[in-house]
Amino acid sequence: MPEVRRSAPALEVRGLDVYYGHSHALQGVDLTLDSGVFSVVGRNGMGKTTLCKTIMGLLRASGGSVRVRGEDITRLSPARIAQAGVGYVPQGRRLWRSLSVAEHLSLAAGMRRGAWTIDRIYETFPRLAERKDHGGGQLSGGEQQMLAISRALLTNPHLLIMDEPTEGLAPVIVAQVEEMLVSLGEDGDMSVLVIEQNIGVATAISKNVAIMVNGRVNRIIDSARLSADRELQQRLLGVGVHGVQDMDLEAADAGAAAEARAAPPRTPSAAPIRIYISNPTLPTRWSQPAPIARIEAGARTLSTGVTRIEDAARLRRPAGASVQSASGPPVVLVAGTLDTKGEELRFIRDVIAGQGLRTRLVDVSTSGKLTTCDVSAHEIALNHGRGGSAVFGSDRGASVTAMADAFANWLRRQSNVAGIISAGGSGGASLVAPGMRALPVGVPKLIISSVASGDVGPYVGPADITMMYSVTDVQGLNSISRAVLANGANAIAGMVKARLDNQTKTERSASADLPAVGITMFGVTTPAVQKIAADLRNDFECLVFHATGVGGRSMEKLVDSGMLAAVIDLTTTEVCDLLMGGVFPATDDRFGAIIRSRLPFIGSVGALDMVNFGAPDTVPERYRQRKFHVHNPQVTLMRTTPEENDRIGRWIGDKLNRMDGPVRFFLPEGGVSALDAPGQPFWDPEADAALFTALERSVRQSGNRQLIRIRHHINEPEFASAIVNALRPLVGRPGTRRKVAR
Repeated sequence: MPEVRRSAPALEVRGLDVYYGHSHALQGVDLTLDSGVFSVVGRNGMGKTTLCKTIMGLLRASGGSVRVRGEDITRLSPARIAQAGVGYVPQGRRLWRSLSVAEHLSLAAGMRRGAWTIDRIYETFPRLAERKDHGGGQLSGGEQQMLAISRALLTNPHLLIMDEPTEGLAPVIVAQVEEMLVSLGEDGDMSVLVIEQNIGVATAISKNVAIMVNGRVNRIIDSARLSADRELQQRLLGVGVHGVQDMDLEAADAGAAAEARAAPPRTPSAAPIRIYISNPTLPTRWSQPAPIARIEAGARTLSTGVTRIEDAARLRRPAGASVQSASGPPVVLVAGTLDTKGEELRFIRDVIAGQGLRTRLVDVSTSGKLTTCDVSAHEIALNHGRGGSAVFGSDRGASVTAMADAFANWLRRQSNVAGIISAGGSGGASLVAPGMRALPVGVPKLIISSVASGDVGPYVGPADITMMYSVTDVQGLNSISRAVLANGANAIAGMVKARLDNQTKTERSASADLPAVGITMFGVTTPAVQKIAADLRNDFECLVFHATGVGGRSMEKLVDSGMLAAVIDLTTTEVCDLLMGGVFPATDDRFGAIIRSRLPFIGSVGALDMVNFGAPDTVPERYRQRKFHVHNPQVTLMRTTPEENDRIGRWIGDKLNRMDGPVRFFLPEGGVSALDAPGQPFWDPEADAALFTALERSVRQSGNRQLIRIRHHINEPEFASAIVNALRPLVGRPGTRRKVAR
């Protein structure tokens, strides 16, 4: 019996019939989902939601069968179907308004054991963790959809059915849902049937798409073909037209082609045009034809003699002139709060334009005032997950945070940014810095600010942002501010010009470049890193990062920028400091760039035997009785315990489970650092065993995700050789740059 279940399709629907009274809603539906994600699309009223409800047992089938992994569930109750491993995200979310987020999740958890837990839900959807005490009726539409999806995932189903999961969501949330669906399909633990009206989402998550028409699966079509052919979408799905309601779609294809061949080209006319809408209301297959009198009464006249302002501008534009947009010629962004720093920012823009560079003036102010610019604050605010209402509020702190998020989201969508500059105080710097950090390493970034003479770490982070002290406050133009702002403007112009001039040379020599590999190192893992770098130097450019918190973030920044071919994360000690309160902590997004990019990942447990503190008198009181090693007067190391190593192993294991690219994670049984060896102060086989056991229990191993034990110390040459031998087949032929998956 188990063999049958493994070989059977995740979902098999055969000859399914459903009636609403005398209306034949589903008419002999046949559908098979072997594994992964499969999309079903169609116009309203075609039977998509009816199909979902019938599979879940919420509607009784009149004929046919539904099988999940070989088991016939056609006549089972909804509760029995859910217990059999079918999860359901209904259209409209169907949440309880009075129950909190935490209560919703607690009700769903525990039905079936599996990889999805409440902790994992909160890590996947951090917004739900922030709102866990809020009721279902207090959540935004996007938050409600996150909760509905989470509730279904917590049942750990074999088959997940999602009815219109992106309906009514902001574009940013739609992108998150799309990414999650792709991840679920690739993970292999769960199959997903998605009912979706959004053609872009449906085709992005599924190789093939089923199209429902009048209660039947009319055809299954390749996603790439459907996504690329707008005319095909119109004929099959009525995208933009409503004229092929009940006709056979194959005949529509042929008829459209014949009409295209026979129709003569239209000539422009100056006469008024009458526009008729044949379907004043959204039609379904039960709709009656609209009366002719109603169509005539609703018609409107379009005069070709009236030209909109933007059309006139387009007509006046010379042939071949390009439109400034997210893509196009390189442009320097001048961003800031134009409501208070408009004079200074326009001065900077004019200096840069005087150098012959294209510029765009971007407003990120939160006052809501209208300003003259190229990209308005309201346009930027629309890129926030909750739209402009989240940005333009009465709480200035919340508004600044929301605008910073919106600006970062907007900036990620711009593909032609040659450089970016800003000027302002602490508020202005905090508005633009997160967006600058989102740009790839190498794109010139400059902030002129009165805070630049202090601690700039929170603004710069792991990015290559240049900060310049404004001397006087950025408040009006005077002899000092003009000189400083002009220097900054000329500096960014020089950086941009040099980068553009070298771009052609770089592209020419790119074929000769060696692929870059990021390697993390600490003093106690130096011998291993030196051996690995020496073995790889002829075939790879080895970039070594000091694992001091910002070092790991810098490496992952390069991963996000697509500048690394692989990562050898030998020294993951930053996780110790994150979880135990050390001074060199990673962020919660440690390993996040690997998860997003699916880059080949070679990892290990280097220096997970220690937590870093400053001078001995700075060690927290709760740790005073622990085992310490004074590295130097300013660095005190604390040995991790078996209990702490168990926690560390589970934390890293959860991150490894989210990596879809090739993963090889090595466990050195002889010790994890120079201090963790026989005769050394941190030698503790019991603590190391707790770490290794936690990893082996947490990580879902597969052909693509492997834990590998090595009977050597991390700094022994044999261990380094194992790392090198694992890397080469994952990256490909030496001397060729691997394309990073996006």
